Amino acid sequence: MALHELSKTDARRIAVRAQLLAKSRPADLHDVVRGLTLVQVDNTAAVAPSADLVAWSRLGASYSPSELADALAQRSLVDLRLMIRPAEDIALYRAEMAAWPGEAPGWRQQQHKWLRANEFCRQNILSRLDVEGPLPARAFEDTCVVPWKSSGWTNNRNITQMLEFMVLAGDVAVSGSDGGRLWDLAERVYPDQPAVPLVEALRIRAEKRLRSLGIARAKGPECPVEPNDVGEVGEPAVIEGVRGQWRVDPAQLGQPFSGRTALLSPLDRLVYDRKRMTEIFQFDYQLEMYKPAAKRRWGYYALPILYGDELIGKVDAAADRKAGVLRINAVHEDEPFTRAMTAAVQREIKDLAKWLELELS
Repeated sequence: MALHELSKTDARRIAVRAQLLAKSRPADLHDVVRGLTLVQVDNTAAVAPSADLVAWSRLGASYSPSELADALAQRSLVDLRLMIRPAEDIALYRAEMAAWPGEAPGWRQQQHKWLRANEFCRQNILSRLDVEGPLPARAFEDTCVVPWKSSGWTNNRNITQMLEFMVLAGDVAVSGSDGGRLWDLAERVYPDQPAVPLVEALRIRAEKRLRSLGIARAKGPECPVEPNDVGEVGEPAVIEGVRGQWRVDPAQLGQPFSGRTALLSPLDRLVYDRKRMTEIFQFDYQLEMYKPAAKRRWGYYALPILYGDELIGKVDAAADRKAGVLRINAVHEDEPFTRAMTAAVQREIKDLAKWLELELS
């Protein structure tokens, strides 16, 4: 198989096209989620929830957040570990759930050991859901005999950890929302489809991931939910000026490119892999909502700006719904904008305010 030699421009354009951010827009929300493989759930609403921002940046002002709520309610889309996925893709996870934790790293084995030690609590949750239907985490009594230990914020959060591990085992699933997640038996939420055998499922998932990313490393650091690497699917490539070998979706090679301007969620998959973002886009960015205000460079929830095949700056925006305004605190230009750039970014800001039904301030 030939090794593809790509420039950084080639790599950027492949990534942008694959992420449905080129000039031609997808048809609807389901096309977006299928094309991206997943949309991450994060309800921080400094501007709008991340999943809605991801959909808006692809579909434009025609997208309504009610579409996502309806799709989740109708189960054409499902929430699996805070990643919204097409319901039909759950078949690619069933074998892994049945085998969990399988040959996973030691920390996964510890999760399974803790779950077994608290089998009474697990059975109580299953019994309550079987009889009462969807319930929030707060509805369950903590009957764990061994508390969950962590050096982080999950320490002693026994019920929420129990539910997360029961998702991994295929016992329960997110059924809806009452302001927080509602839980139900997985068999009531997921489509009744046979499991795809594990080895085949892992390959298909890697192929889908590569199609959504366009270009990715074969191997990378372990990610807790969705990998950034793709194994040996696709075809080998090198990027001029970037170390190491990559895998590229051959369907993206040699395709014409016509770009546009877009404001992105900080959790958008185009920028989520910060290492890849730095290597091929030369873009310096961090989500700063967890930093003290005095240490922020770009703002609490700054939106990366895509212009054609380049990331050129950040918009520090905040939606003040009580006052009915979208506040633009700053537009950070990585390099001085041309007139065309400035005009394009201002149009996107106006479109964002219109979509949010807020006045610009």
